[in-house]
This record gives sequence, structure tokens and C-alpha cells, in this order.
Amino acid sequence: MARHVVLGKGPVGSATAQLLAERGHEVLVLSRSGGRSTGAVQHAAVDASDAAALAAAVGRADVLYNAVNPPRYDRWTQDWPPIAEAVLGAAERSGALLVVMGSLYGYGRPSGRLTAASPLAATDVKGRLKARLWGDALAARDAGRIRVTEARASDFVGPTVPAPQSHLMRQLDTLRRGRRAWVIGDPDAPHSWTYVPDVAATLVALGADPRAEGRAWMVPTAPPRTQRQALTDLAAAMGAPRARVAGIPWSVLRAIGTLQPQMREIVAIRHQWDQPFVLDSAETTEVLGLAPTPWDDVVRATAAGAGQAGTTTPGTGTSDGGTGRLKK
Repeated sequence: MARHVVLGKGPVGSATAQLLAERGHEVLVLSRSGGRSTGAVQHAAVDASDAAALAAAVGRADVLYNAVNPPRYDRWTQDWPPIAEAVLGAAERSGALLVVMGSLYGYGRPSGRLTAASPLAATDVKGRLKARLWGDALAARDAGRIRVTEARASDFVGPTVPAPQSHLMRQLDTLRRGRRAWVIGDPDAPHSWTYVPDVAATLVALGADPRAEGRAWMVPTAPPRTQRQALTDLAAAMGAPRARVAGIPWSVLRAIGTLQPQMREIVAIRHQWDQPFVLDSAETTEVLGLAPTPWDDVVRATAAGAGQAGTTTPGTGTSDGGTGRLKK
């Protein structure tokens, strides 16, 4: 029986741990607050930025999953590097394959569909940081220190995603009340939405398939839907009035950003919302045999479980907190 260690107990970390347990593996979840252990999944508390403590907590492992993400965009340059360095050290010391939960930030403004092979050409601070962290992981691999692979996903959707962490989930209560949904960017720009159970399935597959090592893979994701289309679908599934959707002008968001650092960082990645932002996961399906959950099933599950995920510190994007100075 393989020993799997999951860093983070947010939506992705929890789903990954549950899937591993269902497949009969020994699973340890590490998070800042710890948790109640069960027969299938053990929990322990650790600060992910403390390299010595993290390595000791991981111990021996076959696969180590990094499913954490600092919640505050404006603190990424301070919060991410010590966590990433500590995770690399823990992977090296344990001998585990490191499976990283990545994102699309490193690509920057796309010129077409994004694949795992698309150049990491971001010019914003967050994107450059994410590209550098992946480069650091590959450098450690090239030096013979670790084995590593990365799954990349777009914005999360699903019933376990807290509303503040998702551009779609945050609008569900508004839709129920029949009020207008104000969204970031162009409401009619095609956008990819990645279902959390598909993320977990991909992480588990990357940890088990030797072909996955040494490179990144896109999480299988259903065909894109604009924010207007996606919210219309969710409203219908909840039995709510037809969705009314409008975009917040960028001038307004920039003005808010003068007072709110988090909003200033959102404006810096407007390229994800003012034009098509589409993930192409065909290679993952062809090589690893993973297919995305059909969009209609995603909508039904999300609408049925809406409100179950609770609330957390406001944030956006593909974040999955759980250890160190992180949410959840």
C-alpha cells in the first residue's frame, strides 16, 4: 500500500485525499489547523513555510501532493517562495514524487488555446512568480534532487468551492434572488471552468503514471462557457429566474484597486477576463485516458450542492488553501 501525503485541505486537497483513500492508499493530510483523522485519512498540523517542520511531518512518502495556495494576491511574492522551497525540500528528503497543483497564471495573455506546451510568457508579477516556481522545480529535478509533475487548471467550479474563491460560485446567491450578477471582465468572452473532482482525478493519475513525470499536464476541462452562459446554466439548474449578467467596467475596478490591493492584483490579470481564456486538455485525455465531466453534470452537481462550501477570506482564482499562512 502506497503512502500519499496531501498538503492542503481545501477543495482540491480534500477531494484528492478522499479519492486516494477510496483506492485503498494510506493518506496523510497536512494543514495549518490539522483535522480529525479517520481510519482512511489521517490529519496533522504543520506550517508549510517551515522547511524542517514540513519535512519531518511528511516523513517517508511515495507521492507528495502540493495543493496549497496563499490566498492574498498582493502577498504572493512574500508568501509563495518559502512554501515552495519547503515543499521541494520535503520531496527531496522523503524521496516522494512531487505532484504540484498548478494554474494558468504563468502563461500570461494567451494568443489562442492554452496547452501544457504553451510558453510561460506572463508579464504580470503573479504570472512571472508562478513560472519561476515551476522553473525552480524543474531545476531541482534536473539536478537529480526530486521527481516532479504539475497539473494545471482554470478557475474552479463545483459544490465544494467556497463562494469567495470562484467567479461563478460567488454569484449563486445573487442568482437565487433574481438580482443582476456583476462580473469581472467581458461577460461574453469564452472561458474555461475546471471541475474540482476532475482536478483530484488528474492529480491522482499523475501520481501513479510514470509517463507524467518531468512535465506539466492540463486538467481535463469541459468546453468553454462565457460567464453569461455559465451563470444562465446555473440559474436554470437552481430553478432561479433567468440570469441577468453585466460586466463591471475596468475603470471602476481600477479605482477600487487604489484602495484595495487585492483588487489591484485582479486588474493586473485582466487578460484572463477581457478575451477568450481557454484551456486545451486534449493531450491529457489522449495520453492519460482522463476525460472531463460533462458540463451539464457539473452544473447539476454545483447547483444541487450550492451553499455547502461555506465562506472564507475573499479571494479569486484557482486557490486551494490549507497550510502555512493560508486560508482554510
